Amino acid sequence: MDSGSSDTLPARPRLPRLLEAQKSTINSFEFDPQKHARVLVLYTGGTIGMKWRVTEGNSGSYVPEPHYLCEALKHFPHLHDRLYSTAFAADDELRPLVLPDTHEPKKILYFIKEYDPLLDSSNMTVQEWVQIADDIQQHYEAFDGFVVLHGTDTMSYTASALSFMLQNLGKPVILTGSQIPVFEVRSDGRDNFVGALILAGIYKIPEVCVYFNHKLFRGNRSTKTDNASFDAFASPNCRPLAEVGIQIYVDYDSIFRPHKLSQFSSFTALNRDVAILRLFPSITASTVKTFLQPPILGCVLQTYGAGNIMARSKDIMDVLHEAHSRGVIIVNISQCSHGVVNPAYETGKALADLGIVPGHDMHGS
Repeated sequence: MDSGSSDTLPARPRLPRLLEAQKSTINSFEFDPQKHARVLVLYTGGTIGMKWRVTEGNSGSYVPEPHYLCEALKHFPHLHDRLYSTAFAADDELRPLVLPDTHEPKKILYFIKEYDPLLDSSNMTVQEWVQIADDIQQHYEAFDGFVVLHGTDTMSYTASALSFMLQNLGKPVILTGSQIPVFEVRSDGRDNFVGALILAGIYKIPEVCVYFNHKLFRGNRSTKTDNASFDAFASPNCRPLAEVGIQIYVDYDSIFRPHKLSQFSSFTALNRDVAILRLFPSITASTVKTFLQPPILGCVLQTYGAGNIMARSKDIMDVLHEAHSRGVIIVNISQCSHGVVNPAYETGKALADLGIVPGHDMHGS
C-alpha cells in the first residue's frame, strides 16, 4: 500500500482532507505501512448503528440516525484510541479512527464512508450492491481491507453478489452488523465490528466474507438462520474460514486466491431477471409456466432432498423443458441445509436429462 496515494473519499467532508493529509508527516508523526493497516468502512445502515428514539404516540423504536455512528465512535474508547489518533493531526476532523491495541502486529486505522440514506437491509437493492462495489474499486489501492456495515436480513445476499462482482480480489471484504446496536450496554456489535476490522486489516483473506459471532464465513455460502440469537449466521455446507477466540485461527487452506496475477476489477452489469422458485407438492404447471415467462432469464430451482422433482408430472417437466429450450438458465439446488444435489434417483436424474444445471452443495435454506 502506498501511503502517498492520492485517493480521496467523496463521502463526508473530513475524509478527503484526512487522506490528503496523510501524504506527509503530521505533527512529526509519519504514517508507516509497516506499523499501521488502513481499513475503509462502508456504513450502509442496519441495526449496528441505530439509535433508540421515542416519538409521540410511539413507545419507541430503533431508527437509523445520520452521522450518529461516526461521531459517537470518536468518544467510544472500546472502538477508538483517541489519544493515539492525536499524533496524526491537531485538527480532530483530520484524525483517523484508531482501533485500540489488539496485540496484532499493526495498529488499525479506519475511515468511515456513511451512505445516504442509511438503509434497513430489507430495502437493499441491486443499486446498493453496485454502489458498494464501485466504492471498493475507487479506493482499492488506498486500503488494506474493507468492512461493510450492513443490516442482517439481506447481508448474505449482498455478500454473495459482491463475491461475483469483485473480480480478481486480492484484499479482504468483510460484511458485518449486529442484532443489537453497538452502543447499547449489551450488544454483539462491538465484537463483530472489532473482529471484522482485525480480519480486514491484518489477515490475508482475499474473499468477500460475512463475520458474525466470532466466525468468518465465505460470503456466498452464508445464510441468516436465526433472528433472535447472536449466533445469527451459518454456512451449512462450508466450514468457517476463520474463528476468533482467545486466538485467531484462519483456515488458509480453504481460502480462495486468484489463480493468476490479474488486475482487480468490479463487474456491475447485473441482470435483475433472475428469480428463485421453491417447489411444493401442490404447485401447478401453470404456476411454474407463469413464473418462467419472459423477462425471466435465470431461475434457481429449489427442489426436494438430493435435487428431486415430481418427475411424473409431465406438464411441469414440459414447462421446464420449454423454458430451458428458449435459453432460460435453470440451476437445481436442494431445499435442505446440508448435503448435495445428486441425480441418483429417477426424480433427480429427470432434471439433469433436461439440461438443468446441478447446484452441487449450494442450498436453499
